[in-house]
Amino acid sequence: MPVYSMTGYATGQSQPPSAESVGTVAPVTLGMEIRSVNSRFLDLSFRLSDELRPAEPALRESMGSHIKRGKVEVRAWLEGRSESGWRAPSLTDLQKIVSVQDQVLSWMPQARPLSVAETLQALGKSQPATSHLVPPLLALAEQLVQEFMESRQREGARLVAMLMDRVNQLRSLAADAKPLIPQLVEQQRLRFLERWQEALGAGNADTSAAAAQDRALSEATAYAIRIDVAEELTRLQSHLDEIERLLAKGGEAGKRLDFFIQELHREANTLGSKSSSLELTRISVDMKVLIEQMREQVQNLE
Repeated sequence: MPVYSMTGYATGQSQPPSAESVGTVAPVTLGMEIRSVNSRFLDLSFRLSDELRPAEPALRESMGSHIKRGKVEVRAWLEGRSESGWRAPSLTDLQKIVSVQDQVLSWMPQARPLSVAETLQALGKSQPATSHLVPPLLALAEQLVQEFMESRQREGARLVAMLMDRVNQLRSLAADAKPLIPQLVEQQRLRFLERWQEALGAGNADTSAAAAQDRALSEATAYAIRIDVAEELTRLQSHLDEIERLLAKGGEAGKRLDFFIQELHREANTLGSKSSSLELTRISVDMKVLIEQMREQVQNLE
């Protein structure tokens, strides 16, 4: 199953059938554009011309069945009109609107009569015949959604390739850190012995065996906590394995990947805080740079 990015784009046009027979202006071209950016949830917004607004519920349902996450903006419009630009209003329609105007003026003599533009606008709003545009609009939307998802898939494949590259780099850094652990253990052991000798040398006849033992236990505990970075490296490798598994499985992996990125960052931070050598500190910093790059890209995955 592919991994989809939440960034996508598609646009297209179609020629809807003439609708003069149902009393509307015949559109020449029907256009649509779909674009999206990342979002925690699915956020659909529509910018439709007035003639196309009846199709919004069906469009919302269609888009929601294909797209799971992202801030998606859908625009649809009509381009071009018939040569006359306006359909000549029927005598019946004009008689109705004149009758309504006469009634209004009889009650409100101070009101002014409708202008030609206002009359045409009122007639246009009263026209119910835009339903013929819904099927061709939905057909165009279905076509563009496929192209939109293909663009998301291509972008998702690029993101997966980038993430896998960072995973491999993190594995390489972990491999570089692993041989440093025995060296750090030996360094800490020597430091512990030096401090132990100092403690014994600074003692006097009054120094009790219990006090010396407490000092030894304190130093040994600090020593054990300080050098224990092998556990962090093991967990980091485990998180990388899970990230690889999710990327290979595909589907809606963005939220789960985001969780494991946070865990990677925690392990890298702990590794740095426990570091007692410049080399291990450098490895921790390099890891955090790679993990931050991964975090930014995972935010774009569905």
